[in-house]
Amino acid sequence: MTDTIFALATAPGRAAVAVVRLSGPRSGEALVALSRRTLPAPRRASLRKLLSADGQMLDEALVLWTPGPGSYTGEDAVELHLHGGPAIVEGVLTALAALKLRLAEPGEFTRRAFEHGKLDLAQAEAVADLIDAETSAQARQALGQLGGALSGRYDAWRDGLVQALAMLEAAVDFPDEELPADVAARAAPPIRSLLEDITAALADEDRGRRVREGFRIALVGAPNAGKSSLLNALTGRDAAIVTATPGTTRDVIEVPLVLGGYKVLLADTAGVRDTDEAIEAEGVRRARAWAASADLRLWVVDGSRDDEDWQEADGLTGPGDLLVLNKSDLGAGATARSLAGRGLETVSLSLLSPKDADQLKARLQRKVFEALSGGEFPTATRLRHAESLTEARTRLEQALETLEPSVELSAENVRLAIRALARVTGRIGAEDILDVVFSSFCIGK
Repeated sequence: MTDTIFALATAPGRAAVAVVRLSGPRSGEALVALSRRTLPAPRRASLRKLLSADGQMLDEALVLWTPGPGSYTGEDAVELHLHGGPAIVEGVLTALAALKLRLAEPGEFTRRAFEHGKLDLAQAEAVADLIDAETSAQARQALGQLGGALSGRYDAWRDGLVQALAMLEAAVDFPDEELPADVAARAAPPIRSLLEDITAALADEDRGRRVREGFRIALVGAPNAGKSSLLNALTGRDAAIVTATPGTTRDVIEVPLVLGGYKVLLADTAGVRDTDEAIEAEGVRRARAWAASADLRLWVVDGSRDDEDWQEADGLTGPGDLLVLNKSDLGAGATARSLAGRGLETVSLSLLSPKDADQLKARLQRKVFEALSGGEFPTATRLRHAESLTEARTRLEQALETLEPSVELSAENVRLAIRALARVTGRIGAEDILDVVFSSFCIGK
């Protein structure tokens, strides 16, 4: 028998209301024991006095009784809406433990919901994403995933592959039946079509993760170009130390902010130059590594200078990145003229003008929006989704390669592709393959 669990569902500490949840076969029994009354009507709030085992009053609370399978977890469930004082909450939790109920482990309520078929794995992940959402874009993506936007696409791909596998299995297992001679070859077009869809999805697989984890923008450039000052101007606070001493920034300073409803991680990096000083050299290495993994780079250059220090950071940027010619209030020097014809999207600004920083921030917001606001729901919001897609693509490529010499091997590759896609939602089954085979070709009639 599954044991009955309980946990505080709201944040700990002093609050107006605290909610304690119970789930499992003894939930109703526990409510009867605490209230000394029969169970209330299902799914209707009821005011009850809660008592400890020795009859001491713990609280007067609103209680909700939801018998399974109509609850979030699919089990009998109870919610206790308590006054939010720490002493009251502790007293109720102690009373539940005295009834031999078990304190829930992290995520156990949602895990039980998955085990009882109330959610699939992708939807369960969306619950965690929704709770962790810091921006409106993250919340929208989590709500879409919870509503089945991601699962629906994987299920459609999986259903298409099941149809293709049915044809291959029919050719292998029922050669004596009255089937079309080209039944195995008929599997190739749908496999090829699904392979194209998955390949296109993989080309966009980073978008969902960037919404969840944050769009990464790196400030790169030579020492004293103004990177730290720019970081402070864009974030509106003194996040980085600014001095006239070259090499002040030794490590990557990451500052989160929200642009257009999307989470962004803005990073100030060490000035890029050749150095024999061990700590600064490590900072430069980290700067290069962060820049390489960033979604967008701002190459900050002191446009008023006449030296060639800017060349140390040359090569860190690519198409779509921004060249920021800083200190425009000092006039254009040889550096600015040297960079004029490089074809990079260029912004001139003076950090003495708040308007310049605001205009750059608006420009960054547009770039983030263009990168993350795709027309369709992303097909991967976590690394494991992308890994499953990559495996499915590999298996389908192998299925097409092996179809002519070995239908059996091709069928096995399609089967493995189906399993890779099913891992995203947790729907891994084999019986539906036989169902399709028999319904499609009337085998055994």
